[in-house]
Amino acid sequence: MTTLHQEHTAHGHSHGPDCGHDQVPHGDHVDYAHDGHLHREHGGHWDECEPETHVTHDGHDHRHGDGCGHTGVLHGDHVDYLHDGHRHAEHDGHWDDH
Repeated sequence: MTTLHQEHTAHGHSHGPDCGHDQVPHGDHVDYAHDGHLHREHGGHWDECEPETHVTHDGHDHRHGDGCGHTGVLHGDHVDYLHDGHRHAEHDGHWDDH
């Protein structure tokens, strides 16, 4: 998945397996959920990991929500759900792949 390069310049916190933030597998890297953003390490700094385009997850019949069995991660003004190595977010009657 191609993501925009948005450096998170005011990020003094280092992420890792024991940092206390949710780890989100995302393609070839791991994002960390922190303050409503998803961060990834890139070139010695931290980037916001956001999709470049709107990607609909077709054929997703499962409904996410409280008690669905998948981890919810606060992401800006909504919750993404971790499912099968993807982050899904409800959007206009369908699920997006983030």
